[in-house]
Amino acid sequence: MNTKTAIITGGSRGLGKDMAISLAREGVDIIFSYYSNTTKAEDVISEIKALGQDAKAFPFDGNDHKSGQAFMQSATNYLKEKNDSPNFDYLINNAGTGTFNMVAHTTEDQFNEMMNVHLKSVYFMTQAALPFLNTGGRIINISSGLARFSLPGMSAYAVMKGAIEVFTRYLAKELGDRKITANTVAPGAIATDFAGGSNKQEDKVKMIASVTALGRVGEAEDIGGVVAFLCSDNAGWINGQRIEVSGGMLV
Repeated sequence: MNTKTAIITGGSRGLGKDMAISLAREGVDIIFSYYSNTTKAEDVISEIKALGQDAKAFPFDGNDHKSGQAFMQSATNYLKEKNDSPNFDYLINNAGTGTFNMVAHTTEDQFNEMMNVHLKSVYFMTQAALPFLNTGGRIINISSGLARFSLPGMSAYAVMKGAIEVFTRYLAKELGDRKITANTVAPGAIATDFAGGSNKQEDKVKMIASVTALGRVGEAEDIGGVVAFLCSDNAGWINGQRIEVSGGMLV
């Protein structure tokens, strides 16, 4: 049986790391991107190799869509050298950062960063990946609960995530003849270092728990298994969908 390969952006920490580990546990080889912290990237590589899977990391700056194209070129070159084929099976667009500002005060630079990181880079890196994605492959784009519910100060970020959900539906439609599915996973509030780790702050943790049906803030471990499921044979008939993973936040 041929080993499957997943390419994950932002895999050195937080949600992306858990996605990488969850897929590796299912026997998938991993290529992931990191922004600048090579030590954390090497730690994830070691964890994946301890699970018996191959792992490789390359840098990627989400604020520059050409960096995403270069990352994809590095990944497929590596696969060509390793497997005699540049092709892979799963693309997970996860890398991201956040910004907080009210609409009245959001700067053009803040808006552009959110657009570059969460929309333009995702769009054009996915475009660069399409020739190498195997028939029957999977694309999973990471959105946010903030594309459904609205919390003041997150508009620029949420607008781009809303756009990603539309983009995902178009991918599902356009890639159906190749039996490639495309879905969106939309996490709720997760206690990671994202956006300065605000979801770890005691007051915010209490607020999130109070509006979440399951009564707590999310953890990175709540997301990786869902992504692994969507890459499995059991999820082959799920396509063009938005799957919110929020514990019932603001239902």
